[in-house]
Amino acid sequence: MNIYAAVLQRLTAIYDLGGPVVLLMLGLSVLSLSVILWKIWQFIRLGVGREDQILVAINEWDRGNREAAESALQKSRNSLSNVLRNTKENAPKTLIEGKAGAHITTLEAGFRALDSIAQIAPLLGLFGTVLGMIDAFQALQQAGNSVDPSLLAGGIWVALLTTAAGLAVAMPTSLVLTFFDSRVARERMLAESAIESKFAAMAA
Repeated sequence: MNIYAAVLQRLTAIYDLGGPVVLLMLGLSVLSLSVILWKIWQFIRLGVGREDQILVAINEWDRGNREAAESALQKSRNSLSNVLRNTKENAPKTLIEGKAGAHITTLEAGFRALDSIAQIAPLLGLFGTVLGMIDAFQALQQAGNSVDPSLLAGGIWVALLTTAAGLAVAMPTSLVLTFFDSRVARERMLAESAIESKFAAMAA
């Protein structure tokens, strides 16, 4: 019960500091971190980036040594090797391309969520800044002739906090998404090259 009370007290302090927008930003940051950790686990589990043996297989196919290529694929820890391995002689190329496309689609899961967070977070921060500025100027108007500059400065500081929070969420999310996207693009190119080499060797 003390843990829940401490969490509630911390959330209340965050709300008092930046309003509901900061709480939304906190939720987006948790969601972004969860997706990023899930993608890292998925990439490790599927062996993304472990392309050495597939490159060996491509070289062996180019030399016409299909047995050595299959042996290299069996040693590979990249799940793409499961798509390329043990293809029947009469299997159409479109079938393998479809399986490779499904593999790439699996790797791209979650990218839209990260992209949405990277785009929405700065807009939410700006929205919170506008709301904070409105509150600050309303307080300034209500003060009338007895204007306290610290009142306006404090309101602006709180308002700008939401913009900073939005950028703090958006920038690392965008950078990580770019990294993930580059890894998937490399995996796609590897799959296309391997399929071309494999079927060229089978046709020889």
